[in-house]
Amino acid sequence: MRVLGLQSGTSHDGIDAAVVEFRIDEQPHGVAPHSAAPHGVALRGTVLHTAETPYAPELRARLVAALPPAATTLAEVCELDTLIGQAFAEAAAAAADAVGGVDAVCSHGQTVFHWIEEGRARGTLQIGQPAWIAERTGAPVVSDMRIRDIAAGGQGAPLVSLLDDLLLRNALSEGGVAAALNLGGIANVTVVGSGPVLGYDIGPANALIDAVIQDRGLDERGYDADGRIAAAGRVDEHLLAALLDDPYYALPAPKSTGKEHFHLAYVRDHVAAQGRGIADADLVRTLTELTVRTVARDIAARGVAFLAVSGGGAHNPVVMDGLRAALDGVEVVPADALGAPADAKEAILFALIGWCTLNGVPAVLPGATGASAPRILGTITPGSGPLRLPEPVAGIASLTLD
Repeated sequence: MRVLGLQSGTSHDGIDAAVVEFRIDEQPHGVAPHSAAPHGVALRGTVLHTAETPYAPELRARLVAALPPAATTLAEVCELDTLIGQAFAEAAAAAADAVGGVDAVCSHGQTVFHWIEEGRARGTLQIGQPAWIAERTGAPVVSDMRIRDIAAGGQGAPLVSLLDDLLLRNALSEGGVAAALNLGGIANVTVVGSGPVLGYDIGPANALIDAVIQDRGLDERGYDADGRIAAAGRVDEHLLAALLDDPYYALPAPKSTGKEHFHLAYVRDHVAAQGRGIADADLVRTLTELTVRTVARDIAARGVAFLAVSGGGAHNPVVMDGLRAALDGVEVVPADALGAPADAKEAILFALIGWCTLNGVPAVLPGATGASAPRILGTITPGSGPLRLPEPVAGIASLTLD
């Protein structure tokens, strides 16, 4: 089965696509005790194509302007749902054409709100109407994955723990602990080898840094390319201490967060509370150090010996050098070492979730999201023909990517 995964993350900069051809190598057999399913197949995925499609500048500007804590209207949400759905449809058509067609699409869409109340996820909203994708490609579309996990008592995140668990098993030494870290707008981690799989959002990765750079016009690309701005600044320890005092960091896992909490106004309030001016480079450096310290603290506390890193933050040398310095004795590598290209990992994840949904396989790891039990995720929008699902399989015992 050839599945196209589509996603846009908390940086809101564009659409990532990955076409993966999945095939079953072996009949069902037993799996490791920490895995999501008691029995499963050996699955092999061949990554046929990856691509990144930036949002049109005017669409991205409208999207960012509508995000919390800004006020918006239902009319704007409706229009953005259509416009983003059409942008996803064009990206999907291009990816499908590049490989001669796909059997299915799995689209995460664009998160615009993740409702957390008293530490519990109450709801989540991803827009980018999947009907546009189905109409454009003719393929069935799996979408709206996170809400089923929330309905089952989970946080709706991090869903990437499904992929991380399968890939980390290949790197896990006997008795060791391995982790996969994604540094997008928010930093999330999956920890394998210390009992049941654990996954959660650590805190901001690029969200606050990007917000300041865009607000102050420090780089027209909207992010700290190669960490140049941070490298030119110094850590403001007083501001950092105040940022580290956020109660979110003390919450037990599993937990999730987003730009509803960590946004530009959040930074402005903290800077204003200092009662003094802070140079732009020093502010960016301090926010970068916030990512380093919160991530390093959690990774060290879990006893991790092997850490695979993906996401935009993996390209920031100030972040990566900081993590390696703070995590002496931990092997820190790009996610490519696990077989998943670091910049396409989450698109590959949604291709995998699409395969799981269509094959009747739960894609929720309760230890990662807090759900009461594994659940099959998503809703399905039929393509141009009748919807025919494969015979369900028991689960995935192993995954190899090539």
